[in-house]
Amino acid sequence: MQLSHDQLRQLLDLIGESDIQELKLEGDDFRLEVRRNLPGAAPVAMVQAAPMAAAMQMAPAAGGLPATPSPPPPAAAASRTDLLEITAPMVATFYRSSAPGEAPFIEVGSRISVGQTICILEAMKLMNELEAEVGGEVVEILVENGTPVEFGQVLMRVKPG
Repeated sequence: MQLSHDQLRQLLDLIGESDIQELKLEGDDFRLEVRRNLPGAAPVAMVQAAPMAAAMQMAPAAGGLPATPSPPPPAAAASRTDLLEITAPMVATFYRSSAPGEAPFIEVGSRISVGQTICILEAMKLMNELEAEVGGEVVEILVENGTPVEFGQVLMRVKPG
């Protein structure tokens, strides 16, 4: 199954106009999950795909320019083996806080726990809270607030514990 950007936008628009609260769609190399209006949860839309396959699949509609794979995310400095990397699960814009002027979710030196919101990734005007999958101390934050990130790009490093 292949979805173009336009098809994905149309699908999200249709879901937004319906009373559907949860949708899961899987293809050969992507997974789309959309949840909204669930008690106690913020609206979430998450797309995960293999980086090169996703770039190839998201070709524009007929008559547009052919899709070209995007370059891989910039290589991070040599990583220490004792640190865990938190990576971007999608192409998006990285935000350290919930709104301009608000305090960041975390700082270097902050202790985080599993399930804690550590940043927001905005994709197609949907704000996705990224939750920590590991606990420990934030040692590095590698992305500036408001900058675009690529799928798989290292956002921060955490010393587990």
